[in-house]
Amino acid sequence: MPLERPCAPDLLAVARATLLDEVLPALPEPQRFAARMVANAIGIAAREAALAGDACTALVARAAALTGEAADPLRALAAAIRAGAFDPGTERHAEAARLLKDLARLRCSVSAPKALGGG
Repeated sequence: MPLERPCAPDLLAVARATLLDEVLPALPEPQRFAARMVANAIGIAAREAALAGDACTALVARAAALTGEAADPLRALAAAIRAGAFDPGTERHAEAARLLKDLARLRCSVSAPKALGGG
């Protein structure tokens, strides 16, 4: 829950819109690419702030439950995958595959929502 309104995602959205609608058109052509990169970074940060909080916490908790590692469950998940702990045919393969799919979907919803048909 945000402490104040407007919240961070809203502030970032306003900053991005101002950059694209007001600042970018006034820039000389050589600086426009850099301004677009900044606008894209602001968009990613805004989506992450809006989407990733609770969903990320829930996915990290699932990784902790799957690996038994609370300190750094995503690192533990990667190590377990490299070690073959969740290879096809293992007891928790399907659970690990669902978690990986959900992690990938969350990351994509933040960094490349168009790939999911959104944003």
